[in-house]
Amino acid sequence: MEENKLEKGALYVVGTPIGNLSDFSPRAAETLAGADFIAAEDTRVTMKLLNHFGIKKPLVSYYEHNKQEKGSVIADRIAAGETCALVSDAGMPAISDPGEDLVALCAARGIRVLVVPGPSAVISALAVSGLPTGRFTFEGFLSVNKKSRREHLESVRDEVRTMVFYEAPHKLPYTLSDMAAVLGDRRIALVREITKIHEECIRTTLFQAAKYYAENAPRGEFVLVIEGAKPAEKKDMTLEDAVALAREAMENGSSASDAAKEAAKLSGFKKGEIYKQLTA
Repeated sequence: MEENKLEKGALYVVGTPIGNLSDFSPRAAETLAGADFIAAEDTRVTMKLLNHFGIKKPLVSYYEHNKQEKGSVIADRIAAGETCALVSDAGMPAISDPGEDLVALCAARGIRVLVVPGPSAVISALAVSGLPTGRFTFEGFLSVNKKSRREHLESVRDEVRTMVFYEAPHKLPYTLSDMAAVLGDRRIALVREITKIHEECIRTTLFQAAKYYAENAPRGEFVLVIEGAKPAEKKDMTLEDAVALAREAMENGSSASDAAKEAAKLSGFKKGEIYKQLTA
């Protein structure tokens, strides 16, 4: 494969297929072929990709348990003028992935970081979920520890945006059980094996999903897309409420004028109305 001309002394963040090799872009292949070396999460997985596309490049292992040691070595090589392509086992590096630390290290050292976009399980699952996509939050993997998992879920109980989680099959039943207990019964799309032969999007509710997977062993990697909480209903504020708000501000040191002005912003009543009640 003809090598692409890349910037020297730069880190390229390269997206790789999450299942279907046909999703590998020509630019991504050219970038890997043109780099001086490739930083890979699992060199065995990346070697299969390189062999498929006829690419031969030196590989450096970079994963969760050696990222502190290898990160500095990689950054030093880039700073010295080499070009590095960063890949994960599947999808976009640095998203719920140790590549996040390498990108941060390069950014802190003033090393140019460029992206070669590719498949993303987060966006792909969200797109087919059938749930609102205008605003969403990615929560990554939940902890294997039950207490930590519950605390994470408690922290997003009132999140009104659509939420996206990653989950492994062996943890799925416990995760769904905790989600149902903490979040209540709301819509969920369980998207599994994205772009692979057994790709599936199961649209159901948390209660139904928890019940089903308590009785049936899940298979494949899952992305969970969950409906956000319903926004809390806003109660109309009375003039008395606005005045009470202003009095509280005055107790904290605000002048009557400033307190009335602030209460007017929050309540919708006119500043003069509130001020009159305050000074009556």
